[in-house]
Amino acid sequence: MSSPPSAALSGLARAFIQHGKLLEAEAIGCSSPSANPNDFVIEVINRGLMSASDIALFAAETFGSPTLDLNAFDPAHLPADAIDRKLMAKHQVVALGRRGNRLSLALADPSNLRILDEIRFQTGLAVDPVVVEAPKLIALVEKLSESTTTTLKDLTGEEFDMDLLGQVDGGEQAAQEDNASEVDDAPVVRFIQKLLIDAINEGASDIHFEPYEKYYRIRFRTDGILREIAQPPLVLKEKIAARIKVISRLDISEKRIPQDGRMKLVLSKNKAIDFRVSTLPTLHGEKIVMRILDPSSAMLGVDALGYEPEQKAALIDAIERPYGMILVTGPTGSGKTVSLYTCLNMLNKAGVNISTAEDPAEINLPGINQVNVNEKAGLTFSFALRAFLRQDPDVIMVGEIRDLDTAEISVKAAQTGHLVLSTLHTNDAPSTLERLKNMGVAPFNIASSVIMITAQRLARRLCTCKKPQDIPLEALVSAGFADTDLDGSWQPYGPGGCERCKGSGYKGRVGIYQVMPISEEIARIIMTNGNSMDIAAQAQLEGVKDLRQSGLLKVKQGVTSLSEVLACTNE
Repeated sequence: MSSPPSAALSGLARAFIQHGKLLEAEAIGCSSPSANPNDFVIEVINRGLMSASDIALFAAETFGSPTLDLNAFDPAHLPADAIDRKLMAKHQVVALGRRGNRLSLALADPSNLRILDEIRFQTGLAVDPVVVEAPKLIALVEKLSESTTTTLKDLTGEEFDMDLLGQVDGGEQAAQEDNASEVDDAPVVRFIQKLLIDAINEGASDIHFEPYEKYYRIRFRTDGILREIAQPPLVLKEKIAARIKVISRLDISEKRIPQDGRMKLVLSKNKAIDFRVSTLPTLHGEKIVMRILDPSSAMLGVDALGYEPEQKAALIDAIERPYGMILVTGPTGSGKTVSLYTCLNMLNKAGVNISTAEDPAEINLPGINQVNVNEKAGLTFSFALRAFLRQDPDVIMVGEIRDLDTAEISVKAAQTGHLVLSTLHTNDAPSTLERLKNMGVAPFNIASSVIMITAQRLARRLCTCKKPQDIPLEALVSAGFADTDLDGSWQPYGPGGCERCKGSGYKGRVGIYQVMPISEEIARIIMTNGNSMDIAAQAQLEGVKDLRQSGLLKVKQGVTSLSEVLACTNE
């Protein structure tokens, strides 16, 4: 995916360039195809290019609009229902007041005429833009969105009337959900629907429903960290489990063995979120984990994943090759699937035949032939690969190379004119080659088929409330910074704490990558049975940054903290 031309930049971005506030390359790097109107401003802040207050003052002065500090504004004085709440959340705007037929509207980018026109059309009022700081605006929008619906605390504390639902005995639990009307109990339905929407709004990746002897808790995994959200009454554990199983098309009468299912939550005509559901019988009931699969994560583009410019160029060069194997490696939860889907989305053109074998397919991509592996039915990765090769493929994606059979077929496909993408579980890029050799793949076949290996981790991204940190020079040197890096030209940052990040100091995650093209010299080391240390040493000579070095670069850029990089690159 190529960077957008300057003509496609927003009016605010072009104003930054014209007034010398940003270089054109910086403005393009901060722009993305995301529908969120504040993403550009937030990215400029996250990269430390301008502060939120400087952006607001510049935008107000340049576009002739007044500015306002939202901290000094009482949300209680906001006009009720001046604009539709969905419109407010979609465009990240807030109605500040109304006088006659004029509406004062808080927004971060006054150059976005499309938003102003839509608000004007929806309300029938003349709109006066008021420029505010983007992080404060986002926090206010989230707060107002939460206030429009019942909170989880209200639902768990009030709507679940014990007399209405009845006390549940252990002996009655197996039979209580056989009645469909029991499963469809309105408070339970509303509670689960609210949970799912809250999880999506918070950017959670998983929802955990966990029954214990004396209590029942629900946790979200957000930015890789589990956080408790609610403790519904223990007597509801069967009703909640049964409702989730019904909407996931699982057998609600079967509670003795694990089950896997899927469900879809339709948010609008253009947006739907898939959930992968897994149940597990435990001592005190069924534990359920729902994995949130957002198709839009594959549409963000390579720029949003966190690749450095040279890493991005090397990756694009590799996926534009007509054949060969590209491997993505890292532990579970390191973002390998999103990276692969992003590459597939870039390759997904009308003239390209793409087939994938996955266990299971996590994100549905139109135009790509996705196959779910089914071990019980005999549809293994290797069996699916053999079938693909009879289907005239251009690009093949294998969810994971687990055995020699799959590895050898993948290598042969890469050698016979197909581009093959797959994943392995190894610590870094050099050790991936050694892992293939230990599986039994001949060194010659590895050297002649693999064209690139990308190792990756996910580090939490600092929120806009980040604070400068004083870190001793000894600690920076110990972490891996070179003497040339410690010239005082940059400032390390650490987590702060605000409403937007709910006090954690982090909001979202960014990838840390080791992108290693297979050069002729590395291929020679493979052919002569060199080990991963030999390959790593050669990669360093060729300028390939390892995971720690890439992470430290993110620290210099102010994107994440040193402690976060040390935690996720500590091998």
